[in-house]
Amino acid sequence: MVASRAAREKKAAAQAGPLARLRIDLDDDQQFVYKISCTECVAKGHRRWSAYRPGEDNGFMAAMDRWVFHLTEKHPDHDAPCLAFLAEAQQRLHERRGQ
Repeated sequence: MVASRAAREKKAAAQAGPLARLRIDLDDDQQFVYKISCTECVAKGHRRWSAYRPGEDNGFMAAMDRWVFHLTEKHPDHDAPCLAFLAEAQQRLHERRGQ
C-alpha cells in the first residue's frame, strides 16, 4: 500500500526534527516535491532558509540531505532523527561532485 501524501509529510517532518517546517507539494507531473524550511534561519530578507530548489532535484532524499547539512552547519547543538543519515548524505554529495 502506498502511503498518502499526508502520511509521508508527517513521517518526513518527524525525521526532520523540531526546527523544520516540512510540506509536500505536487509538481506539474503530479510528483511529490519536498519543501523543508528552518524555523530559525532567514536566507533572503524575510524569507526562511529552505531546502526547496527550483528544478527536478526536490525528492525526499535530496531535500533531506540539504536539511541534514543545514542542521550540522547552522544548528550543531540540535538533534533530529535525520542526522543518523549524515554519513550517507555526505557520500551522495561526494558522488554528485565526482560526476
